[in-house]
Amino acid sequence: MGKVQELSVALKDNKVVYSPGEFVTGEVRVKLSAHLNFKALKVNCIGSCGVTNKANDTAWQMEEQYFSSTLVVAEKGSLAAGEYTYPFQFLLPATAPTSFEGLFGKISYRVKATLETARFSKDYKTEKVFYILNLLNLNDISDIEQPNVVSMTKKFSYLIVKSGVVALTVSTNLKGYTSGQIIQLTTAIQNKSGKDMGTVVASLIQKVTYKSKRLIYDLRTIAEVEGSGVKSWKHAEWKEQIIVPALPQSSLHGCNLIQIDYFIQVSIRSPEILVSLPIYIGNIAVNSPPLTPSRQSQAVQPTVIPTAPPAEDIGATGYQPMDSIILPTKSHSQQQTLSPHTYSQASGFESNTREQLPGPMLCISTGATVPYYADGPVVADLSENPLILPPEYSSWAYPYDPPPTYEESCSSANSSMSAGQ
Repeated sequence: MGKVQELSVALKDNKVVYSPGEFVTGEVRVKLSAHLNFKALKVNCIGSCGVTNKANDTAWQMEEQYFSSTLVVAEKGSLAAGEYTYPFQFLLPATAPTSFEGLFGKISYRVKATLETARFSKDYKTEKVFYILNLLNLNDISDIEQPNVVSMTKKFSYLIVKSGVVALTVSTNLKGYTSGQIIQLTTAIQNKSGKDMGTVVASLIQKVTYKSKRLIYDLRTIAEVEGSGVKSWKHAEWKEQIIVPALPQSSLHGCNLIQIDYFIQVSIRSPEILVSLPIYIGNIAVNSPPLTPSRQSQAVQPTVIPTAPPAEDIGATGYQPMDSIILPTKSHSQQQTLSPHTYSQASGFESNTREQLPGPMLCISTGATVPYYADGPVVADLSENPLILPPEYSSWAYPYDPPPTYEESCSSANSSMSAGQ
């Protein structure tokens, strides 16, 4: 490095995560092996967002800047060999969005130091990355503590001349969760036909929208649970739990280029039927306790009451009244479960008491977390998670076209049913 043996930025108390409205305080450290003439030592604190249409590319097609402040901590002069420190302080704006890193863009913050030297000598530069956590308090969202319920009924054909009806009701105990909490999922399925149904699959889906020159959608299956199929003329109830892993928060307030959404998707493979429940992922948990089992069962009553089959099916099936059964789970998979060092136990398992953390968790990308309080250097725990697209999106021109809406899904299902008839 020549005369400059060290040029570094150190943040006070090795802090790496800040809140909007806080001061970023630190110092620039310079170590010289010989006399050096310089023009200025400048420190720049900058926050920005960039998006592109190529995965893991940093040649941004769209950018927005949240702030950029520059201090001249040393004017033109000369320094003898030795070690020097120059303090700095910057005030972060109250509107700065939470840090985020994704496949097609990121929100980043850094402090850059530049030692400008003589005319024909190269300048020396260094930078220090830090993170901002703009808390999403789930209690600020209307009706967040209420159960989330959606129902759908579909008529389908089988064996050329026969028809049946499947009714699907899905609910979650809350509309919003934080990392480490349990999504209590209840699914009621009524198979009013003489045909056995395919397996039922529940998925926690993350959708990140990047607003480049054209919209780009990054869909990721975070967790997936598969239940058994429902036999003919059966009414089944399926209860499952999904642990919310370390995930970026739903809302990036202050950012106009990146949007994050989450939803629970439940689908039956045969006949094809799909419903989605939007949920929020935040940093501050809902204060109200989840519903007790008795209250939950009242809130999630099936919207379709078991009835007799169509008249044309009675002779063929030997109709009997519909039986109610508990549907077993075939498989349960998640990209990442929580480390035992992060939580003593997940809420909703053996105890309702959750260990008090020193601060909210900041997750800059799926599976990558940053400690809220840190001593010494911090290395984000990055996990290599492959992108998994739900099967029903496979025919769409990912990543440029959005997934089908509820209305489009229904329209497609009706067209398929008409063609089968």
